[in-house]
Amino acid sequence: MMDSKTPIITADQAGLARAAQILARGGLVAVPTETVYGLAARADSDQAVQRIYAAKGRPDHNPLIVHVADLAKARAYALVQPEAEALARQFWPGPLTLVLPRKSDARLARAVTAGLPTLALRAPAHPAMRALLALCEFPLAAPSANRSGFISPTCAAHVAASLDGRIDLILDGGPCAAGLESTIIAVREDGTREILRPGPLFADEPVSAPGNELEAPGQELRHYAPGKPLRLGAMTPEADEFMIGFGEVAGDCNLSPDGDLTEAAAQLYACLHLGALAQKPGIAVACVPDTGLGRAINDRLRRAAS
Repeated sequence: MMDSKTPIITADQAGLARAAQILARGGLVAVPTETVYGLAARADSDQAVQRIYAAKGRPDHNPLIVHVADLAKARAYALVQPEAEALARQFWPGPLTLVLPRKSDARLARAVTAGLPTLALRAPAHPAMRALLALCEFPLAAPSANRSGFISPTCAAHVAASLDGRIDLILDGGPCAAGLESTIIAVREDGTREILRPGPLFADEPVSAPGNELEAPGQELRHYAPGKPLRLGAMTPEADEFMIGFGEVAGDCNLSPDGDLTEAAAQLYACLHLGALAQKPGIAVACVPDTGLGRAINDRLRRAAS
C-alpha cells in the first residue's frame, strides 16, 4: 500500500490546533461532522474556496455550505426570517442546512454561493467541528470531503482514498454517526419553505424538484456514484454483482440486518465504498422502504444509479 501524502491525525486538541493554523493560512482540512466528513476552508477567502473546487473537481455552478457556530454567527451573512430562526433554534446544532437570502455586505468568497443571491448555512453538532469553529475567527465552507460526484466519506480512510495528496490535512474523528448529508431547507423571503435535499430531518415531507439553477449541494441528477453500474431493488445478485443487503435480504454487506433505517443510513456509504472496491464489476442493492429516513437513503441510491 502506498504511503499517504496527506497527513491523517486524531481530532484531539493538538490536531484541532494544527487544523486551525492550516485553515487560517488558506489551506484545506477534512473534518468529521455528524453527517459526513467535510472539506473545510475559510469561507471568506476567494483563494481558499477556489482550492475546494479544484481539489474536488467540483463544477463552479454548485454552491457550498458555510458552517457557523450558531444562529448569531449566521446573522452576519444571511437574512434570518422568523421562520428560519424557529428552525435554527429547534434543530441547530444539527443536520439541518438553511438556504437564506445572502446579505449584500456578507464578507464571503463569491464562489461560496456560485453567484446566487442565497446562502446555505449550517451549525454542525459534531464536537470536533464545533471545536474547530471555536478556534477559527472565520466561517468554514465545507462540502463533503470527496471527489465531486463520487461516494461521500463517512470515515478518514474514505477521505484519503479520494483526496490523498490534494488537501493539507485529514482530522480523524472516527465514523460519522448519521451517515447521510444534512437536510437542506430553503426559507424564502415570504417565509415559505422548500426542502431541497432530503436528509435526517423532515424525512416525510416532499422534496422540491431542482430548477434551472442548483440552489444547494446534492441536487445534481448524478451524484454519490460508485464508478460502476448500480442495480436497485434486487432480491439476489447476479454472478458479477457485489450485493448490498437490507433486512432479511442478505449480501456481501448489509445496511441493517434488523431493517433499521437509522442504521441503514449510517452504513450506506460504507457499503457503497466496499462495493466500489470489490472486484465484481457491478453492485446490486436490496429494496429499502421509501418511507421516513428511507426516502433520503433512496434519494442517494437513485442518484448513484443514474
